[in-house]
Amino acid sequence: MTRVAPIALFVLTACRTSQADTATIEPAAAAAPAVTPTSFAEVLAMPHRSADNRGRDRWRHPAETLAFFGVEPQHTVAELWPGGGWYTEILAPYVRERGHLIVTGFDPNGPKEYYGTAQTQQLVARISEHKEIFGNVDVATVPVTVEFGPDGKVAKTTIKPFELAQAGSVDVVVTFRNSHGWYRNDTIGLVYGAVFRALKPGGIFGVEQHRAAEGADPNQTAAKGYLPEATVIEAAKAAGFELVERSEVNANPQDTRDHPHGVWSLPPALEGGEVDRAKYEAVGESDRMTLKFRKPTSG
Repeated sequence: MTRVAPIALFVLTACRTSQADTATIEPAAAAAPAVTPTSFAEVLAMPHRSADNRGRDRWRHPAETLAFFGVEPQHTVAELWPGGGWYTEILAPYVRERGHLIVTGFDPNGPKEYYGTAQTQQLVARISEHKEIFGNVDVATVPVTVEFGPDGKVAKTTIKPFELAQAGSVDVVVTFRNSHGWYRNDTIGLVYGAVFRALKPGGIFGVEQHRAAEGADPNQTAAKGYLPEATVIEAAKAAGFELVERSEVNANPQDTRDHPHGVWSLPPALEGGEVDRAKYEAVGESDRMTLKFRKPTSG
């Protein structure tokens, strides 16, 4: 595990994201004095968050979600597959002074077609250039092999065994909208197992995931970005976790889950372009499960 350096962080995204999902720094924020937030509300109001990212708070409920997971300023927190850093820009300032943040990343020497995207480069620059906001964030490297199809696009990724952190050293691990990708690549057990090892006894694993209808076939829904709750719970229990509580804070009953581009028809991706755009913007972001698991204190 290494400290973030300007060329060191390349983030793996199991859930497709768009440039609209990146967390850009507002120009005025670079000159703003650092503040030490004492609440999620204070972090959400900090000037480093762009107007676009603030606009998604109404769908993602970050303060309520992180409070549900029990994240506190003194905690060591790990964020899996942070994508463009939407949650990273909230977590890092919150634990900057008293706690610590770890994010997963790729080996920067991997294939540039997959690792060296503009999105990951922006996250590198943001963390490296604005330490007064983010502090020192550690990166846990995830080894991955990549197979490309005849069209030159990524056809399959295979995650190799990895250690998220020193065993028993992390208070809370969180992941947002990633589990369908791990399920689709048959590595959900491997990832959840790494989380289990890293957490302290009694530590919390918080999972937010696009939610399929109960009883749906996960082998079909995962390709569209959704998983049934039962599938996620089963995977977590198989890794050794116990389910503590479920929250409906990120539920959206307007999401019918039958969109032509799967979950990516909805904001922020809007992969259908202008076709039915107003309809999908009215639906908002996906219906999501929000589950809190715990590593048993014994056994």
